[in-house]
Amino acid sequence: QVQLVESGGGLVQPGASLTLSCAASKSTLDYYAIGWFRQAPGKEREGVSCINGRGGNTYYADSAKGRFTISRDNTKNAVNLQMNRLTPEDTAVYYCAPSSGRAVRAGFASWGQGTQVTVSS
Repeated sequence: QVQLVESGGGLVQPGASLTLSCAASKSTLDYYAIGWFRQAPGKEREGVSCINGRGGNTYYADSAKGRFTISRDNTKNAVNLQMNRLTPEDTAVYYCAPSSGRAVRAGFASWGQGTQVTVSS
């Protein structure tokens, strides 16, 4: 398995921004679909955004559309999630995971430790 390590979370006030990073412990991510997911206490895990293989199309949940941007940083072997205008409803543990069968077959692991995002005044 290739571990995916999430980072960049923190405690911020409403309206602030954070950039999360999903980095592979080895291998490259640039040909694989990677998604961001989140889980708040007492709620089901939900998809937030994903980027397809070979760095093309992107997808966003309605809650993220217009505020979040997913992108690749191939120099750092990472997929980032830029989050703007954060609200308390964005508070959750954020995870990255393979988002295609090809990515799964390549051995990228799902559901690491995640990174905590807390939005509070």
